Amino acid sequence: MQKPISAVDTPWQTKPTDRFVLKWIKTHLSAHITRRLTPLGWLRPWMLTLLSSLLGVSAGVIFALGWGFLAGWVAACAQVFDGVDGQFARLTGQQSKEGAFWDSVLDRYADGAMVIGTTLYLVRLPHALPLWLLLVLGGLALIGSNLVSYTSARAESLGMDLGKPTLASKGTRTTVMILCAWGSPLWPGMPILALLYLAVHPNITVIIRLRRTLHSGERL
Repeated sequence: MQKPISAVDTPWQTKPTDRFVLKWIKTHLSAHITRRLTPLGWLRPWMLTLLSSLLGVSAGVIFALGWGFLAGWVAACAQVFDGVDGQFARLTGQQSKEGAFWDSVLDRYADGAMVIGTTLYLVRLPHALPLWLLLVLGGLALIGSNLVSYTSARAESLGMDLGKPTLASKGTRTTVMILCAWGSPLWPGMPILALLYLAVHPNITVIIRLRRTLHSGERL
């Protein structure tokens, strides 16, 4: 194991690309867990990444079964642990490209599971939107969510500037789904708001990015 990195020497709680939602979660919630885990010599960042992803996928399954409130809490735990693995890696000097790759790939499984779970939850409701419309919204939400992450990664690999980090990041998307899941006992149809948001905002973000690159002087 590499020599641990001091919290004084490096910003370990957040990353430069984190917006205010993720920054708050990582600073006020994830960091407290990370500090308690760093003394465990047997623990590895990939274990925490896998735990976070399993919680995220489980939340999607629970959502699909109709237990919205419980799914929200499981997803919230996944959201918190999603910040722990990176913090743990930075504090213990175990950062690696392989770990970052694992984190990005497994995040897509958790993200997709929550979108699918939200859609299937709404399909089960007796007075929800027509099935074809729910499937269209669910498809747009799934595509848009994945493309926000893909375009960010692709632009970084090509050295392209997409401007400021987007508000349609995973942290915001997951938070919207969690809040709507928590509100489902008061109004069972509240996750419709999350699906509408996911179908619209991420896709608008992708379109804006496409337009930005079209007018940035890049050859197509």
